[in-house]
Amino acid sequence: MSDFSNYAEGKIVEHLLRNVAYTSPTTVYLALFTAVSDAEAGTGTEVSTGGYARQAITFGAHTNGAVSNSSPVSFTASGANYGTVTHSAIFDAATVGNALSTIKALAASRVVNDGDTLTFATGDIDFVVA
Repeated sequence: MSDFSNYAEGKIVEHLLRNVAYTSPTTVYLALFTAVSDAEAGTGTEVSTGGYARQAITFGAHTNGAVSNSSPVSFTASGANYGTVTHSAIFDAATVGNALSTIKALAASRVVNDGDTLTFATGDIDFVVA
């Protein structure tokens, strides 16, 4: 199963098989979630408190259709708690935008309280085209 969201799968099909132009985003962002409604559509309860903002994420070159983040990505709660972070996804915009990946469960949920920093080390975020 691919990690691409329904949106991204549609763009790939249109671009590759129907010659419909698609411009990839200059920057992609990691989003954090406390609940998921539809993982493939990229909908759920995104963190929205404690100074939360999606963080830019970069990826290295793919190997057999798989990539991982090429540098650490950190989120710091300020002024309020994030709650229990359970999932993450990749989006094409810092706010709103389109989910590029399905919403995937973290290896372990993490309670993020005011002042806490949640960091994903280099290589912790995997994206696979299966």
